[in-house]
Amino acid sequence: MNDQANSVDERYATTPATLTSWSRQDTTWMLGLFGTAIGAGTLFLPINAGLGGFWPLVILAVLAFPMTFFAHRGLTRFVLSGRDGSDITDVVEEHFGLKAGALITLLYFFAIFPILLIYSVALTNTVSSFMEHQLHILPPPRAVLAFVLILGLLAVVRCGEQVIVKAMSLMVYPFIVALLFLAVYLVPHWTGGILSTANEVPAPSALLNTLWLAIPVMVFSFNHSPIISAFAVDQKRQYGPHADERSSQILSRAHLLMVAMVLFFVFSCVLTLSPAQLAEAKAQNLSILSYLANHFDNPTIAFAAPLIAFVAIAKSFLGHYIGASEGLKGLVLKTGRRPAAKSLDRLTAAFMLIVCWLVATLNPSILGMIETLGGPVIASILFLMPMYAIRKVPAMAKYRGQASNVFVTAVGLVAITALIYSLLS
Repeated sequence: MNDQANSVDERYATTPATLTSWSRQDTTWMLGLFGTAIGAGTLFLPINAGLGGFWPLVILAVLAFPMTFFAHRGLTRFVLSGRDGSDITDVVEEHFGLKAGALITLLYFFAIFPILLIYSVALTNTVSSFMEHQLHILPPPRAVLAFVLILGLLAVVRCGEQVIVKAMSLMVYPFIVALLFLAVYLVPHWTGGILSTANEVPAPSALLNTLWLAIPVMVFSFNHSPIISAFAVDQKRQYGPHADERSSQILSRAHLLMVAMVLFFVFSCVLTLSPAQLAEAKAQNLSILSYLANHFDNPTIAFAAPLIAFVAIAKSFLGHYIGASEGLKGLVLKTGRRPAAKSLDRLTAAFMLIVCWLVATLNPSILGMIETLGGPVIASILFLMPMYAIRKVPAMAKYRGQASNVFVTAVGLVAITALIYSLLS
């Protein structure tokens, strides 16, 4: 037993923990994190963020990296603080007890699963519209199309978590190229757009109100909490006591890539379109790609936009599936039943397929409301729960006293109160 422990210690001691030994697996995870965060929500971010005016957008741009990095680092550290191999639901139970573990597992599932349903509907709508308007062919019945699309994505899921992450990392490359292409394509068309509001410095109360309502948009456009648990478990398995350092390095690179790419895309859009045009896009309930395609009447953009949207939605679906399936399995296990791992995987996949297919076929308008309801729960898990654990859990005591903890707590409270206000207003 001692020899085994010594061999484990030696393996961890020789595990590389510096950026000079960056591995292909680290790059795969970096792109997987990017792929989960940067999806369909990004296509609406220029509209929502740009409507507030120039100065609120500049402030949000400055806050983007610390908001996303510190929050997701906190959640990663929370998962790392548990026993080896424990996912987020196990760690909650370990630190807070059985009842709290069951409650958080339930909230975790219902925060992520509605987003998976939304992606199922969006994917079906995108492909159906593409077949009808760009390919000029009659799409199959909605029920058939939705079933084929969701079954195709679940076929990737059945190949295992590592295949999912690799598939997402591969899908990131064309998405990055597409975002860059669109952002650069718009440069000659910059008219100043949002700069027309630069001379209008809002009153402090108005500025704070705008930021208050806009922060949730920024937070959830970069959210990749559903994949953080799997990411942390894999880092602990790979790097042992060095997992915190390595995961922080991967997160920082992923977030720098996210922020740089998305903000360039956002600013290119808002420098091209006027505030009135952004308001028109929001009133028409269009993504920025669809509005730009109509605005320029450009065949290239009209053809590329749905393809980009498909990639964005598909990779976000895969990333959110990891979190949703993890939550569902945790709920099953907390009922006291202990099915075999393979049986549980099959049951989870079958449940996801049936529910996602039904919702995608029915196409209910209530989905937007469900997403809003899930927002405060995600903010609670991503921002507040890890900060509470730092204060209360001995295993996380070493992270106390950091200024970033106050910042993350404040942003979490802002996001939750703004989302509740938006829901009630």
